[in-house]
Amino acid sequence: MTYDVATTGAELIPDDVSTRDRVARSILEHGPSTAADLAERLDLTAAAIRRHLTVLTDAGHLIARDQRVYGHRGRGRPAKVFALTDRGRETFHHAYDQLAISALQFLRDAGGAQAVNAFAEQVMGEVRRRFTADGAEYNSPADALAEVLNEQGYVASLEPVASGTQLCQYHCPVAHVAKEFPELCAAETRLFSELLGSHVQRLATIAHGDGVCTTHIPHPVERKVS
Repeated sequence: MTYDVATTGAELIPDDVSTRDRVARSILEHGPSTAADLAERLDLTAAAIRRHLTVLTDAGHLIARDQRVYGHRGRGRPAKVFALTDRGRETFHHAYDQLAISALQFLRDAGGAQAVNAFAEQVMGEVRRRFTADGAEYNSPADALAEVLNEQGYVASLEPVASGTQLCQYHCPVAHVAKEFPELCAAETRLFSELLGSHVQRLATIAHGDGVCTTHIPHPVERKVS
């Protein structure tokens, strides 16, 4: 992984570059993390972690958002959670993606398309579990789904449109794998429809080269009482 001095505004020291690579790789392997998570995981001081996170964020390799807190929250602002952006993931040359693609190719050869579809459904299991556990806390199922997707690193938001709502995902942790195995996107779309209790339409996906994964959620159909 390399960093542009003009972008980061920091002098590049070999040890610093190596540590930033460890920070980014830890987030890649463990998912979105707080500075405290990373400090404990990498045995670094909080100050050192914050410095490297600043450089990585300024370089466009990480994005920060407020951590979701369950139950009672103490005083003060919630901690920031840092997730890899597409640019950050690209610095790893997709070694993990290629391994996943090879594994899925083996699975398809051994068990056929049904096995790949079953795996895709399993991948979405964590989204279903978190939605089921926490959905009642939100104003609408769509709000709950967007928050769960954010927790999983998809950087999601809801955008109102005349015909309903668009669910936008600005990052896809499995985009390069989904390009080879669209079953992952299909399973995700089916899950959205199931959780929202509505037909949904996938308008764009990062896996297909679009900048954002966009799913249209139509307004509920009003039933006329005769």
